[in-house]
Amino acid sequence: MEIVIPPFDIKSITPILIVTICGIVVLMADVFFKKVMRDKLAYLSLIGIILAGIVTFTQAGNPVYSFSDTFVVDNYSVFFNFIFLVSTAIVILMSVSYVEQEGINYGEYYTLILFATMGMMLMAGGSDLITIFLGLEIMSISLYVLVGFRRNRLDSNEASLKYFLLGAFATGFLLYGIAMLYGATGTTNIKEIAAFLADNPVLSSPMIILGICLLIIGFGFKIAAVPFHKWAPDVYEGAPTSITAFMSVGAKAAAFAAFFRVFLVSLPGLEPKWSMILWVLAVLTMTVGNIVAIAQTNIKRMLAYSSIAHAGYVLIAIIAGNGLGTASMLFYMLAYVFMNLGAFAVVIVLGRKGEENLMISDYNGLGYKHPLLALTMMIFMFSLAGIPPLAGFIGKFYIFSAAIKSGYIVLAVIGVLNSVIAVYYYLRVTVVMYMKKPEREFAPLSLTPFMIAALIISVWGTFHLGIFPAKIIEFAQKATFLY
Repeated sequence: MEIVIPPFDIKSITPILIVTICGIVVLMADVFFKKVMRDKLAYLSLIGIILAGIVTFTQAGNPVYSFSDTFVVDNYSVFFNFIFLVSTAIVILMSVSYVEQEGINYGEYYTLILFATMGMMLMAGGSDLITIFLGLEIMSISLYVLVGFRRNRLDSNEASLKYFLLGAFATGFLLYGIAMLYGATGTTNIKEIAAFLADNPVLSSPMIILGICLLIIGFGFKIAAVPFHKWAPDVYEGAPTSITAFMSVGAKAAAFAAFFRVFLVSLPGLEPKWSMILWVLAVLTMTVGNIVAIAQTNIKRMLAYSSIAHAGYVLIAIIAGNGLGTASMLFYMLAYVFMNLGAFAVVIVLGRKGEENLMISDYNGLGYKHPLLALTMMIFMFSLAGIPPLAGFIGKFYIFSAAIKSGYIVLAVIGVLNSVIAVYYYLRVTVVMYMKKPEREFAPLSLTPFMIAALIISVWGTFHLGIFPAKIIEFAQKATFLY
């Protein structure tokens, strides 16, 4: 019996291979050269990310399908790969001093970050539901371990266990949704599902409707949309701060990458059915996230609920379902990388071993003691609030414009009102930094060159995308593969 091996294109997955090999090299270096290499693991990881980024830039252009049409390299996946690699690089820079401070400087830490990034890249390029699921599991399993990496901390153990149990439960919903679509269409390939639904009048099939609902639950958990958000505040608070930052941008971006591709490519004919569900989810996610964030006194929990609210804004882009909607989502996710990672970097800088200073009141008087750091935090808070001329404002402007263009005026108005609510809790951090007296003595800041680089990159990205968005939005519009 002759075995036929389907054709595949190694070039299409070169960035993924580079990240994977780098992760293995980092792990082996830690095993065989513990004393010599432990301080150099971050360098190795950054080299791998930079090499993958260089190759990623060369892949922009016409879509290239490989591995029996289960994986695609197009401008959409290239843009998301850039988001993942930039966020991973910044997180590694943030982690160098933090892992030393927390006593978790092990090779597995960087390896798991690289493997999680590899899973994200698989999700962005997956043109088959099974490929997307494979990437999702690689990313999720890596994050389950990273969340509980501070093994001597009960809150970290609790966060890891909670994330694992709820994540496994939500993954079951996603897998059942894939099974339902396969049962109804006979395929898991995204393009073939779209072709089947276009040729067959089965749009009201209970199996397809159930499959869509289960997919929404599965993806809704990963993006922390209400009411699937309950895990996020506790997990964000208990996880190492650098990993909280990584989850809030990388994992969320990967989930949205798959969410967009699945719903707007394979299920456009069913948009009247799923868009109403997402409309309700977007309103709930924005409103609950912003209102509950107001009551938070812990800055990590505040940023967790803030992250939930931002997921609601991005859902508007999916509902808009037009070229501008896709481009605005891509732009917003890139802007969110810089402003959110920057905020978490400041949180890390102010923390100490055994004294993380996570209460908002711990920032009282920061503007007088460390004015430059306070100014940096203010920039990120203003951008997250959507105040011009920063990246957050431009991102929200494009998303709300896409909603209005598609006729979702009420949804855009609700989004604007929620942005106004968000201004309160973001400005509260600025107020306490400049208008409150310190409640404690601020220790001297131990800013390493790596952390300074992370902060500079984040500030630069926040300003650059806000003042000069044209080139990025132009490339994002070229990545609207759906139209």
